[in-house]
Amino acid sequence: MTETSILTNENDASTAFSRQSKIFDQIYSANTIINYKRARVRQHVLGHLAPGSHILELNSGTGEDAIFFAQEGHQVHATDISTGMQQVLKQKTASYRNRISQEICSFTQLDRLKNKGPFDHIFSNFGGLNCTGELEKVLQSFDLLLKPEGKVTMVIIPKFCLWETLLVFKGKFKTAFRRFFSNKGRTAHIEGTYFKCWYYHPSFVIKTMQQSYKVLGVEGLCTIVPPSYLEGFAEKYPRTYKFLKAKEDKLKDKWPWVYIGDYFIISLEKK
Repeated sequence: MTETSILTNENDASTAFSRQSKIFDQIYSANTIINYKRARVRQHVLGHLAPGSHILELNSGTGEDAIFFAQEGHQVHATDISTGMQQVLKQKTASYRNRISQEICSFTQLDRLKNKGPFDHIFSNFGGLNCTGELEKVLQSFDLLLKPEGKVTMVIIPKFCLWETLLVFKGKFKTAFRRFFSNKGRTAHIEGTYFKCWYYHPSFVIKTMQQSYKVLGVEGLCTIVPPSYLEGFAEKYPRTYKFLKAKEDKLKDKWPWVYIGDYFIISLEKK
C-alpha cells in the first residue's frame, strides 16, 4: 500500500469509530459473549503482568480495558486514532487520572508517541490491529517502546473462523469466505463509513517477531463458543452456551482450536 492509501484508510477507520463512539458501550456492554471474550482476554493478560506494570494500550476504544487494568493497580497509557473514542474515554476515566493517561496516535506511527515509556506491556484488544495492512511495521516498532523482557499481548482476527465458515449452510457465501481472500484487504462498514481490514494467521506474528521475542502463549477465542455477532445465542440457549463455554475454556490452547476461532490471543516476551 502507498503512504497515501494507508493514511486514507486510517482516517476512514477513525471516522467510523468516532461516529460509533457515543453508542459503542450501549451496543456491546450487555452482550453476554462479548463479556465472556473480555474476561478471557483479561485473564490471559493478567497471567503475564507483574504488579504495578506500565501498559501501552493500542486501539483503546472507550476505555473499558484501561479502567479494568487501572483498578488492578496498573498504569495505562491508552492510545487510539479515533478522536471520538478518546473523548468518551476521557469522560469515563476522569476518576482514574493518576493511573490512566491518553494520547491520540495511530499504531502505525508509534514513533510519534509523546509518551514513549518504556513500557512493561503492550496490549491491543479485539482486532484493532486488523485495521492495517502494515501489521509487520507495527510489530517491528514495539522494540523501542518496551523494557527488556517486556511483553506484548494482541487479540487479532485470523484468516479462518469455523463458526463463520459454517454460515455457508445458511447461504451466506460472502460472509463465510470473506477471510480467505483478504490479502488485499476486505471492506468493513461501520456507521456509514467504509474502510479496509486484513486478517492474519498466528504464524505471521510469530515469524515477524521471532528474532527479538519468544512466544508465551496462543489461545483461540470464540472457537467453540459462537462469535458475539450471533446475537442472543447465550440467552436463547443458556445450557448449550454453558456447555460450549466449558469446552472452549478447556481446549482454548489446543490444536486445532487455537487456530480456528473468531480471534486468537497471542502473548510474546522481548528477549
